[in-house]
Amino acid sequence: ALFEICLVTPGLQEMLALGRYSEHDALIASIAKKYGVDPLLVKSVEWRESRFSTTKIGTSGERGLMQGGEAPARAGAAAHKIAGFVYADLFDAKTNLEAGTWYLSRALDHWKDRDDSLPFALAEYNAGRSRVDRWAAGGASAQEMLRVATGSGTRQVVDDVIRRYQRYLGQTR
Repeated sequence: ALFEICLVTPGLQEMLALGRYSEHDALIASIAKKYGVDPLLVKSVEWRESRFSTTKIGTSGERGLMQGGEAPARAGAAAHKIAGFVYADLFDAKTNLEAGTWYLSRALDHWKDRDDSLPFALAEYNAGRSRVDRWAAGGASAQEMLRVATGSGTRQVVDDVIRRYQRYLGQTR
C-alpha cells in the first residue's frame, strides 16, 4: 500500500521516469511554437500518454511519447506531404511530437469557440472528433460532454492532463 501511495506523489512520478522527464523539453518547445500550442500542455499530454517513453505501445496500438494512433498519424503525414511515412516512425521522438502536437493543435482550433474549450480538445485528442461531436451535441458544456464520455475513459484522461497542465503552469509562475 505504501508503494501505491508513493506512485501518486507529485515529483516521484518524474523521478521514476528515469531521467526522461526533461529529455525532450527543447524539442517540445520548438514543435509547440511551430503549431501555436503551449509547450506545457504538450508535455502534460506526453506525461499522461507515455510517462515520457518513446517506446510505449498503447492498448489499441498507439505509439510513442504522445501515443499517436495510426489514422491521425497518417492524416498528419499526408497534410505535411511526408513521403514514405510508416507507422513505426512514431517511435521517433521528433516524429511523434510533430504528429501529436499537430493533431492537438487541430483539436484546439476546432473547439476554440467553446467556453472552456480545453476539455473538448483533449477529449478529441483522446477519443477522436466524431465521438466528441456526438458527446457535445446540442451545445453541451464541457462538464456535460465529459459526463456523457465517462464510460470511455476519456474523462479520466482529460482530468489527468488538465491537472498536470495546471501543476506545470504553477511551477513556472
